[in-house]
Amino acid sequence: MKTNGLIEIIVYVADMDAQVRFYRDVFGLEVTYPAGLDNYADQFWVTLDAGGVLLALHGGGQGRLGSDTPKIVFGVDDIHAARAALIQKGVNVDEIRSAAPGVWVCDGRDPEGNPFSIESHD
Repeated sequence: MKTNGLIEIIVYVADMDAQVRFYRDVFGLEVTYPAGLDNYADQFWVTLDAGGVLLALHGGGQGRLGSDTPKIVFGVDDIHAARAALIQKGVNVDEIRSAAPGVWVCDGRDPEGNPFSIESHD
């Protein structure tokens, strides 16, 4: 299986507005979605340009070690073929699911239990 590289890192957050202000104002990352809001408190998904990879802030984090840890996401062209290749290599992965319209995701864990996903777009 060949990926298209690392496309995003998901960080689960409890206070979206504070986290957006931190990464935007302290590190100077540009908000790419949804851009231009004065307050991000009611957002569940915010992305920032982290230089070739997206930093995705995912609302609803509750500080659960192992569940709310950052997740790396690899882009793939064909999620079905990529999932099959992972299974063939002995990697346990979940079923493919739709994360949003036109976005297909399959989750797994590395040998130490760190979460990862493969993702394709229509």
